[in-house]
Amino acid sequence: MILNANSVDSLVTEIQALSSSSQDLLELHKRLKDYEDVIRSQAASFASCLTQIDPSIHSLGYLYILEACTVAPVPEAQANEFIISVVRFIDACSVEQIRLVPDKFISVCKRLHEQVINLNAPMRAVGPLLTAIRKIQASSEHLTPLHPDFLQVCLLAKCYKIGYGILEDDIYEVDQPRDFFLYCYYGGMICIGHKRFAKALELFHNVVTAPMSTMNAIAVEAYKKYILVSLIHLRQFSASFPKYTSSAAQRNLKNFSQSYIELANSYNTGNISELKAFVQANREKFENGNNLGLVNQVVSSMYKRNIQRLTQTYLTLSLEDIANTAQIDTAKEAEMHVLQMIEDGEIYATINQKDGMVRFLEDHEQYNTCEMIEHIDSSIQRIMRMSKKLKTMDESMSCDPLYLSKVGRERQRFDFDDFDNVPSKLNL
Repeated sequence: MILNANSVDSLVTEIQALSSSSQDLLELHKRLKDYEDVIRSQAASFASCLTQIDPSIHSLGYLYILEACTVAPVPEAQANEFIISVVRFIDACSVEQIRLVPDKFISVCKRLHEQVINLNAPMRAVGPLLTAIRKIQASSEHLTPLHPDFLQVCLLAKCYKIGYGILEDDIYEVDQPRDFFLYCYYGGMICIGHKRFAKALELFHNVVTAPMSTMNAIAVEAYKKYILVSLIHLRQFSASFPKYTSSAAQRNLKNFSQSYIELANSYNTGNISELKAFVQANREKFENGNNLGLVNQVVSSMYKRNIQRLTQTYLTLSLEDIANTAQIDTAKEAEMHVLQMIEDGEIYATINQKDGMVRFLEDHEQYNTCEMIEHIDSSIQRIMRMSKKLKTMDESMSCDPLYLSKVGRERQRFDFDDFDNVPSKLNL
């Protein structure tokens, strides 16, 4: 195909003519693949086609040309116009057509992500990337390459609630391990911003224990945050790894996170002065790792841990005694911690403002309200779906040739001398 005015018009005519039926789209897809090198090499000339075709009707042709225009760096002066055109296309495009070339659609969306980051305007990509994910996903169980980019812009724009919404999907299908690592890492940070520490802990745990043959920077950073969130949420940290953690992680993670391990050890002593001194001595390390805010929350959580332990021993205690026992500077500060813990549902107590006495109460939840029953039922249904899904995956894996050949190689490692009493041949 040699470029001239007629060939540009001819391409527009073909795109318009072959965008109506599924059969026509397959034929158009074939032709566009044949033209792809020419369109890419002369993208500036073919860009004029975009004004002559409708992105909602001619999505396949539009996407081929738009993707070709994004291969070269986007000049800063044209960045805003580029963002607007991509956002409009994402909003208008046909799901059926873009799924014929998912790699091109993902490439265009990634350029959008790149441009909003460069312009320090992440908010502009939050809505479009969420729309893009829903359009390219075969199901909500599928992790796309756009998930990490979406979570990153949500994080930078402080749109924690919007980002958290997509983390509620149960993911079972992952194309690239790196996407999973970044999804869990950014997702964990979204959960921290949204004060969902239990979910953050789960996501960081997924990064730390995921299969890996070599150590990677994402796992190291996730492990550091895993330690900090464990101390904030659970008020404790265990340095032992689950059995299913990769040997690469078990060998190396602690070496790269020594300051954080020592922080946890200091926390476990229960001495607030010692913990503060350690934080001060290592302030620069925590600051360089962008974790100083979390470290400060760890210090605050020690006060809460000390108060929480008092509820196991006392029914009534004065604010002055709580301050002394929990190593808090003043009774007023102790009162603020107690009130915050009551509000967060961490303890059940009442404060008598007249005499400054705190009365610790039992958990008032009777688990018999309609809301609680619905919550329990929803959890049971989710577990049942997960169990069914895992059973299906297990059956599929047991029939997978690659898995069976791997298992066969593993079995050959056994020392069959242990079975020398078994006859090598049966005499019938």
